[in-house]
Amino acid sequence: MTDALEIVDEWGPEKIVVVSHRRTGMKGVLVIDNTARGMGKGGTRMAPTVTVTEVARLARNMTWKWAGADLFYGGAKAGIAADPASPDKEAILRAFVRALHNEVPREYVLGLDMGLTEDDAAIVQDELGDRGAAVGTPAHLGGIAYDQLGVTGFGVAEAADAAAGHVGRPLGGARVAIQGYGAVGRAAARRFSALGAAVVAVSTAYGAVHDPVGLDVAALDRARDEYGDAFVTRFDGGALLPAGRELLVDCDVLVPAAVQDVIDEGTAQQVKASLVVEGANLPTSPAAQEILAERGVTVVPDFIANAGGVIAAAFAMDARYSGFRPDSDAVFTAISDRLRANTLGVLEEARRLALTPHAAGRRISQDRVAAAMRSKGRIPASAR
Repeated sequence: MTDALEIVDEWGPEKIVVVSHRRTGMKGVLVIDNTARGMGKGGTRMAPTVTVTEVARLARNMTWKWAGADLFYGGAKAGIAADPASPDKEAILRAFVRALHNEVPREYVLGLDMGLTEDDAAIVQDELGDRGAAVGTPAHLGGIAYDQLGVTGFGVAEAADAAAGHVGRPLGGARVAIQGYGAVGRAAARRFSALGAAVVAVSTAYGAVHDPVGLDVAALDRARDEYGDAFVTRFDGGALLPAGRELLVDCDVLVPAAVQDVIDEGTAQQVKASLVVEGANLPTSPAAQEILAERGVTVVPDFIANAGGVIAAAFAMDARYSGFRPDSDAVFTAISDRLRANTLGVLEEARRLALTPHAAGRRISQDRVAAAMRSKGRIPASAR
């Protein structure tokens, strides 16, 4: 059993709230990590394996992500230990947000993460009777449809394009392998294709489909719509590989865009890509990051590369109580501009200080958070 006090360090968390509800069996946790730069904002996930430690790691990642994008919200995350396919999902979700009515939306605004949909965000608003309780609602309710627009995946490809130019290997004609073909991986594949890259591998939990010359992204989309995640087993435009092998195929750019902790020390030794762009949260271990750096593999950290979602969320936060929809063109322009600039800034800082990009990116984010903490008197003026 995790002792929550052992999680606390110089940055946070500021608050850990564990909630439960006997009738529905709901168990969940909210972690507000650091609010020096603004109120807590982050996604809520639903999965049977959710733990306090997992949510705390993700909340900390949100602290660095907001600061890395130079947006004024604080790191937070929530999790519900339940099966999102359960027929009781709505009752569990409603019980969870009722239990957090003291924190939501005054201290934390829910966003979407694994297991939750746009309609779930609408249910959160409905349960608390407050449009400000959640973002990510359907467009017909005035929300920014993140998954439909593909904002995070779009941003991942934009970051990859900037990084490729930085290391002198243009993205046009590059071979890209993508782990995960959900909302992020699918949108990234479309944008990579539009930028002139060849998507040579994609995967789901059922396996990976690979063609060293390049896959037909439009055909992949049609197959995904027809067969769901199992489409990789029925797609005739490439060879079927075991799940996980997409990380090791011959390619120029690797995009882990599925789940966390997929590239460990062993995998890092075998990656053939010269550029890794992290579409998922926390896909590489610290040891793997060091190995990749030693091998000359450039890595764009998750809290930089997949920040398209938080940039869109910042627009959604502004629009929570507005009668007008946010301008999607403005959202895409902001994602492209910020992610390209942030990617180049982190890679240049890593080069200048001889650090891994993760260490360099965290340094930038930490400096911004520490400055806010000093100004608010949360740490001595002489600290950090």
